[in-house]
Amino acid sequence: MTLLAEAATGRALRLEQHIRYEYSAPVARLRQRLMVVPPPVHGGQYRTDWALTVHGATAAVRGPHLDSFGNVVLDVDAARVPRAIEFHVTTAVERTPLTGAHTIAVDERYLRPTQLTAADARLRALADGAGGVDDLCRRAHGALTYDWGITGVRTTAAEAVRGGRGVCQDFAQVMIAACRSVGVAARYVSGHLVGEGGSHAWVEALVPHPDHPGRWVVEAWDPTHDRRAGDGYVTLAVGRDYTDVAPLSGSYVAGRAVGHLEVSKRLVDLAA
Repeated sequence: MTLLAEAATGRALRLEQHIRYEYSAPVARLRQRLMVVPPPVHGGQYRTDWALTVHGATAAVRGPHLDSFGNVVLDVDAARVPRAIEFHVTTAVERTPLTGAHTIAVDERYLRPTQLTAADARLRALADGAGGVDDLCRRAHGALTYDWGITGVRTTAAEAVRGGRGVCQDFAQVMIAACRSVGVAARYVSGHLVGEGGSHAWVEALVPHPDHPGRWVVEAWDPTHDRRAGDGYVTLAVGRDYTDVAPLSGSYVAGRAVGHLEVSKRLVDLAA
């Protein structure tokens, strides 16, 4: 399914994602929402091709359609899954240098705190006196030690800072909370990074355009690694926090069946 064709003028990447749900007994009326395909264009990132295949059950795929943040959403329905259902998503993207700044229209949603990014006194103190977005990134990076398995998708930025440990989701939401607490708009980015086995999360700070009122300049920052996010990053979705960009969500009628999820991905630099 080819959505956009561009001449190969920059870094070419191929992303392969394999998602498998296995159940201990048949399940019915499965409804799955996938947010695993990049948008057609995101700054200097261009999606050149993508494909979704479904195995294990007869399924109807609805979409793709765009949500209110411009993210690509696929809905999958299956009346019955005998034992397992698998989704294989292949995407090709190119990263090209921008001739100008990456800008978006002002969206006030990125200035307001959410349940996951509300700043408490500790987070406000973390952001107080910051010298700029780079300093906010550095402070968010220093607020946590990377530790997998301590936090979850419902962990708030304030809780992560109190615990002092977390994963990329937590680093991103801590930076977002810090940014918003000092009036800097920021959004959560879900995607993948060359060289890392799992998914990744980072932040786009949204700075007022000096020459165009009503537009923001997008600056991508990775507080997990304390650096700018460059051309080795593939953006899948953006939102106010993790809740807006969860790659997998859905429901099914299970009876006594128990489900198990396995996810793997491979992000390949085609020039390497």
